[in-house]
Amino acid sequence: MLIKQKTKTLFLSAIFISTNFFSQAHNVSAGYEKPKDPLVVNNLEEWQDLKFGLFMHWGTYSQWGIVESWSLCPEDESWTQRKPEHGKSYYEYVKNYENLQTTFNPVEFNPQKWADAAKKAGMKYVVFTTKHHDGFAMFDTKESDYKITSSKTPFSKNPKADVTKEIFNSFRKDGFKIGAYFSKPDWHTDNYWWSYFPPKDRNVNYDPKKYPEKWASFKKYTFNQLNEITSNYGKIDILWLDGGWVRPFKTIDPTVEWQKTIKVEQDIDMDKIGEMARRNQPGIIIVDRTVPGKWENYVTPEQAIPEHNLSIPWESCITMGNSFSYVPNDNYKSSQKIVETLIKIISRGGNYLMNIAPGPNGDYDAVVYERLKEISGWIDINKTAVYATRSIAPYHENDFYYTQSKDGKTVNVFHINETSNYQAPHDLVFTLPENFKPKKLQILGISSKISWKKQGNKIKVQLPKECNKLKYSTVIQITQ
Repeated sequence: MLIKQKTKTLFLSAIFISTNFFSQAHNVSAGYEKPKDPLVVNNLEEWQDLKFGLFMHWGTYSQWGIVESWSLCPEDESWTQRKPEHGKSYYEYVKNYENLQTTFNPVEFNPQKWADAAKKAGMKYVVFTTKHHDGFAMFDTKESDYKITSSKTPFSKNPKADVTKEIFNSFRKDGFKIGAYFSKPDWHTDNYWWSYFPPKDRNVNYDPKKYPEKWASFKKYTFNQLNEITSNYGKIDILWLDGGWVRPFKTIDPTVEWQKTIKVEQDIDMDKIGEMARRNQPGIIIVDRTVPGKWENYVTPEQAIPEHNLSIPWESCITMGNSFSYVPNDNYKSSQKIVETLIKIISRGGNYLMNIAPGPNGDYDAVVYERLKEISGWIDINKTAVYATRSIAPYHENDFYYTQSKDGKTVNVFHINETSNYQAPHDLVFTLPENFKPKKLQILGISSKISWKKQGNKIKVQLPKECNKLKYSTVIQITQ
């Protein structure tokens, strides 16, 4: 991910929405520009209907069970310490890290298994890391031999060696929208971290204005790889570009801590990239993270949920475990916590992109499938309150969270209790959205007749004993 995070201390943090929300720690930039291309507008509207997506960080680093890519970056060693057994010096470490390519052989890779489990759990789109900051391509690029399909990589002999192709085809077949994550910075290519200089931090290690031919080569390399992804891998719905420090110098926000490290111009020519991507994939959503303007079609708070509703398209990318990349014995969130997270996000107008990291063998941990199966039961019951909904005031009040149907005829009220395993109370009292006139009320998953009455701007509902069987929440659907 763009902003490094400590893998053992991550959790959802509520953040106050004001000008302070558009800040460093949560990867959201101010100055949102609504797309004008009608195909993009339509795709974005469809994407906002989907609500729940799957994110996957996967690469050679899974073999060491470490944070993705970041141990290569010398700017902040404290949060991603290099283990002595992986190299006594920095350069020895880098060499050993890059040699992970020669042992990467995830023979249990079966993307259809992932797609089927994710679909049952209610996920509707997938974003896969085609290339992270370390530069190792999980697709068949012609620009580099540092890739999963190289003869140096044992898995290249497998008929499913082009894992990006296999993942996209499997998920597309199951009806998912397809998203390609791609890191703009590339710490492997000599055109970004030039071997003539040592790397100092996450940024390019030379001045592109002083060495324009070097930077031009990097721009061409990046353009060509993105052209490959958007040309050779079927229909792509989202191009998710990470590494927001690769940006025009004029777009730097000096109040954002990590952007203060950007000392040189790193304009990669997003107009050229974006126009190419749209020629190859008409209507594709482009997410140039944290770089305000026409190529950041939605914003992406990371490991955080906005405290209030946002009126622009947004998505929280949050890990199921503690880490974006595979870590042995990771601490996976409970199904109740995942459902609560989904409810909070959709009530504030966003999408939930939940990250699950495959291991070095090419599969998820067994507990992941358990969580997805548990979530599927809740989704099956409550899907009409989740998908194709939008936020509505009061959004969130005490333990109640609200969504509405796009035509405004239906309001959904979610009741949760974060302090314990959920158990429905005897009755519920909540505020009605302004000017909403209820005619019918039901509790999703309950066949019993529901006793309720309106008192001013409040509704009081008596819950039947049948509600004791509800897991994770009570969802009340009201029509007018």
